[in-house]
Amino acid sequence: MFGSRKKDKDKVKLTKQSWQQAKRLLAYLSPHTTKFSLSIIVLIVGSLLSMLFPALTGQLVDAGTGDPSEKSIGNFQDIDTIAMVLFGVFLAQAILSFLRVYLSNDVTERIMMQLRQDVYGHMIRLPMTFFDKRRVGELNSRISTDITQIQELFTVVLAEFIRQAIIIIVSIIALTYYSIHLTLTMLASLPVVIFIAILMGRWVKGYSKKTQELVSETNVIAEETFTSITSVKAYANEFFEALRYNAKTEEVRSLAMKSAVARGALSSFIIAAMFGAIVLVIWQAARLLETGDISNGELISFIIYTVFVGASIGGSADLYSRIQKAIGSTEDLFGIIDEAIEPIELDSSKELEQSFRAEVEFKDVSFNYPNRQDIQVLDGVSFKADQGQTVAIVGASGAGKSTLISLLMRFYDTSSGNIAIGGKDLNAYDITTIRNAMALVPQEVLLFGGSIQENIAYGKTNATKEEIIEAAKQANAWDFISKFPEGLDTLVGERGVQLSGGQRQRVAIARAMLKNPQLLILDEATSSLDSESERLVQDALDRLMKGRTSIVIAHRLSTIRNADNIIVLDHGKLVESGTHKELIEKENGIYQKLSKLQLEHAV
Repeated sequence: MFGSRKKDKDKVKLTKQSWQQAKRLLAYLSPHTTKFSLSIIVLIVGSLLSMLFPALTGQLVDAGTGDPSEKSIGNFQDIDTIAMVLFGVFLAQAILSFLRVYLSNDVTERIMMQLRQDVYGHMIRLPMTFFDKRRVGELNSRISTDITQIQELFTVVLAEFIRQAIIIIVSIIALTYYSIHLTLTMLASLPVVIFIAILMGRWVKGYSKKTQELVSETNVIAEETFTSITSVKAYANEFFEALRYNAKTEEVRSLAMKSAVARGALSSFIIAAMFGAIVLVIWQAARLLETGDISNGELISFIIYTVFVGASIGGSADLYSRIQKAIGSTEDLFGIIDEAIEPIELDSSKELEQSFRAEVEFKDVSFNYPNRQDIQVLDGVSFKADQGQTVAIVGASGAGKSTLISLLMRFYDTSSGNIAIGGKDLNAYDITTIRNAMALVPQEVLLFGGSIQENIAYGKTNATKEEIIEAAKQANAWDFISKFPEGLDTLVGERGVQLSGGQRQRVAIARAMLKNPQLLILDEATSSLDSESERLVQDALDRLMKGRTSIVIAHRLSTIRNADNIIVLDHGKLVESGTHKELIEKENGIYQKLSKLQLEHAV
């Protein structure tokens, strides 16, 4: 019943293109190169200081047993001096660790802020065709989950990767310094272990990617359910939605457990292999100790360095897996950023010429939705609305009424034919400029979850409070707004659920009043209201429509009796047009039939 997002199989395996996409993150890092470089330097210095611990510990043991090693670092011979040096190393490490965390988080948060802004800013400018193919929960997951993966890469994973690399390199150098024989014994097993670890790592990575995708799908279900919570409760489908969510989360759990088995197997192999090698080394070291070729302190230093190498290599598979997940997330995000946007400006202040006339003309317009090319939604529709006229559009459900509005607002481009406004092709206008000349009052008003004032001001974001109040009065909304204890500051709730349908409609009309558009679009704005609310809304609409070119989708024919022209659509074709009087007298006409049908229902 509910489809899930189709997944690309190649996305489970990271390709060369994935790494190329990841390189694009460098553009976000570039403005913070100095601070990032400083954090890396601090990280390297801190990591190198930590590598003194095994050597100094060995010297401390040798100093305590009175058997100083020839391979001591520095001239520290007595216990107290070595202990003080160790404390100094740990203190320096603590300070450097704080600096590294502060610097890397500062850089990361700035990068993430810019990335979030870019992704969201790009998403919001994408055409309707993009949103027709995507679900809201999936897009939310891109902004939240994917960016969190990248954030983890910069704050934790990258630092750990560098630290582990330093530990492995320095430890191997130190091991060679203490005993080339033991070092070769230890390193002999590494190539085989690393090869098997890489193969198993790919296995783990595949499960991790699939689990991440399934989690994204659970977010989609939750988003859809909460967005349509009214319908869920109205149809008593809480149990159905819970079952749907439970089934998907069970898939997540099942796949996550397979991933856990894979990770556990990889971890067990690494531990067995690494510590098996360590036991072999210790056995060889014990023989050297017996012959006097190595001191107690040198042996302890060697063992600690060996443990460092084993632990670092053991953790490298998980680090690599996390890097791959972050790169996969980067690919998803940049995939969205690479989508073609509408040619709009978010902060456009362009205005139409003084001579602009809101005359609308559809010329032989045909249309198919991009994802439904086999269905002809509009077929050769032509009509004109002169400056200041009201043109009503009627027809059965699915006739193409709302599609006409979508084309007029340039949510989609026509398949053939064209639309002109003010005698100029619609596509010749800047999208933001022409949409600023329009205002839409939809049938189903979904308000934003802020205050009434914020929702009205959406029509003109820099409006004064006096302008907002005046718009509310013109829309017959001030009466109910002023009765709320908080007045304009009253919160409307998610999607405006705290207000009635009629109240939401009047807030939407006030928003349109405040915008003061040249072209008004009404999409069945009174179809779902009770008689009293309809009267108040219709009165406000009449006031809003006065002197403006208005395109009205009508459900109740009684509301469009005074329209200058009424066009009737049937299966995407314009079959009738004229005034109410002309159409009502047309024998066996569709408009006449619709009118009679509504009169019968009214009785």
